[in-house]
Amino acid sequence: MPDTKNLPLLERVKVEGDALRGTIAESIKDELTGAMREEDTLLMKFHGMYQQDDRDRREERAQKKLERLYSFMIRLRMPGGILTSEQWIALNNIAGTDSTDELKITTRQTIQLHGVLKSRLKPTHQVFNSVHLDTIAACGDDNRNVTCSPNPVQSPLHEEIFSYASKISAMLKPKTRAYYEIFLDEEKIADKKLEEDPLYRDSYLPRKFKVGICIPPNNDIDVFGNDLGLIAIIENDKLTGFNFAIGGGLAFTIGNPDTYARLATEIGFVEAGEKTFKAIYEVVTVQRDNGDRVDRKQARLKYTVDKMGVEKFKEEVEKRMGFKFQKAKPYAFTKREEYYGWQQDVKGNWFYTLFVENGRVMDTEQIAIKSALYKIAKTGKVNFRCTVNQKAIVSDVKPEDKEEINDILEEFNIIQHTQNASVIRKNAMACVALPTCPLALAESQRYFPSLLTKIETLLSKHHLENENIITRMTGCPNGCGRSSVSEIGFIGTGPGKYNLNLGGDHLGYRLNKLYKESLDEVSILSELDSLFGQFKTNRINAESFGDFTFRTLFN
Repeated sequence: MPDTKNLPLLERVKVEGDALRGTIAESIKDELTGAMREEDTLLMKFHGMYQQDDRDRREERAQKKLERLYSFMIRLRMPGGILTSEQWIALNNIAGTDSTDELKITTRQTIQLHGVLKSRLKPTHQVFNSVHLDTIAACGDDNRNVTCSPNPVQSPLHEEIFSYASKISAMLKPKTRAYYEIFLDEEKIADKKLEEDPLYRDSYLPRKFKVGICIPPNNDIDVFGNDLGLIAIIENDKLTGFNFAIGGGLAFTIGNPDTYARLATEIGFVEAGEKTFKAIYEVVTVQRDNGDRVDRKQARLKYTVDKMGVEKFKEEVEKRMGFKFQKAKPYAFTKREEYYGWQQDVKGNWFYTLFVENGRVMDTEQIAIKSALYKIAKTGKVNFRCTVNQKAIVSDVKPEDKEEINDILEEFNIIQHTQNASVIRKNAMACVALPTCPLALAESQRYFPSLLTKIETLLSKHHLENENIITRMTGCPNGCGRSSVSEIGFIGTGPGKYNLNLGGDHLGYRLNKLYKESLDEVSILSELDSLFGQFKTNRINAESFGDFTFRTLFN
């Protein structure tokens, strides 16, 4: 074991934590508090959990001299975002009993539950296990959930390309058996050599690592926002390989110019198959060995790439994998959106993409999405796919079952709900933020829908209601809602205040830029009203709103 006395707390805990075990099992048994021990809260992340508390109730509980209302967010590892009907039913049944009454589709194509009490952690994980799900590495300094363009309508080769997500996830999964011992009561492993991990060793990665796979011409996953983006190259109706793009990451710290959002840089092409997996593995090892382990704000791959230089980083990967990257292959993105409604794939199966605002699968007075999807799941005739834009797809519906599934969608007004959503709302998303996220500076998913309603009014005023403007909100600059790679980005800076970012392009090739700082709602709407008017009058041909603001405000 290396000398750890001068390491930051998390780095020390990773090395000394007995392969991510720490004292988590003991912390869970402690009934005197709803919280975990400090070091265990850090290790819990590697098992897909964050300790949180209800920030809406902090003051009330403090006045009563009560402990904060602690609970846990649990995030699933779901490469490519796919679930069976059985798995969906299990998650539906947990939501509202062991968690809040909501299934949250995340911006990384998985599902997370909020509000799970410490006493219910093990039972919840045991339910996951019963339907072949787990949360390993869904958080922490490791490879996170691998995303992939989810809709088979995207390409006749979708199934082949999609299979890479689960294979990459398995290859980059930590080897420790800690999760199984702590949460599933597996017998403790006697021979620690059996869980030796040549990839993560005993210190894992300097920071989280994200992999995404996209299939042109649709950049639906924002491929350049990933640490490692893989762009599928199809030639003569055959998957020949992937263009590799490294160093994407959208988080930054307000007031710290040494932190910044960055889009990934393409470094070349690798043939499909084993060479692709070898190249992915070695990109991770170069980050493992060269990433900053002292300053976490400088620890993401984007900073490693910029400090080493793109060419030096590329050369080191080539040295380790034993072959060179080929020149990047040509491709083109023409859209960045979902395929709403019914679509049919090359096998004849049907897929229905429904509008789920900000990924919140729940029942409200307006629409009962959770009940609708539960009834569909109970048929046992579908799978479900989550998108990177927080939407749900009722998938793999056989032609003979389509009418039955459509009748359920109609029964719950899901089709009308989806059709009635405005163009801008369908392509918008927001992070969780308050009341549970400890990093949130402002509201996001609870506030964004009402702001969008007012923005829709402005668009109608200027006869722009059919304009597809990619609009996103985050409660802080941490990047979970990918605001920095939108045409209109709202980034929370404080209660009711947001930076207004503009100028990102419509396809995800360009970051937006700060336009105005810390605006309240009145100021936001005033600025957008003026900008929409200028856009209507002065746009060139079919220029997108992002290109218009970039041209007129920043050039």
